[in-house]
Amino acid sequence: MTIAPIETGLEHINDELCRSFLVHVEVIGRKWNSGILLAGVRGARRFSEYREMVDGISDRLLAQRFKELEIEGLITRTVTPTTPVLVQYEPTEYGRDLLRTLQPLAYLTNPK
Repeated sequence: MTIAPIETGLEHINDELCRSFLVHVEVIGRKWNSGILLAGVRGARRFSEYREMVDGISDRLLAQRFKELEIEGLITRTVTPTTPVLVQYEPTEYGRDLLRTLQPLAYLTNPK
């Protein structure tokens, strides 16, 4: 006996792309990450600027999230060997694209 699949209109979804999307949503959905990316898109570059723009985040957690976002390719870290050393963080184009792509979801969760 063969069981016929239920038609949902979602049969065309690519499983591999869907899994990739879920990984990215988990990264961006982790507490503080979207706020950090948003602060970068809005012009923050220095650690203190991010801390100021992401209300409530601790220094330790911000440093940890920067490392995670850098590993994921969402933020670049640039060190300029001056005195004192200048460290800047900036969203990558990939990070900007991810925020742009997810922006409509923010509207869906906050209808007016």
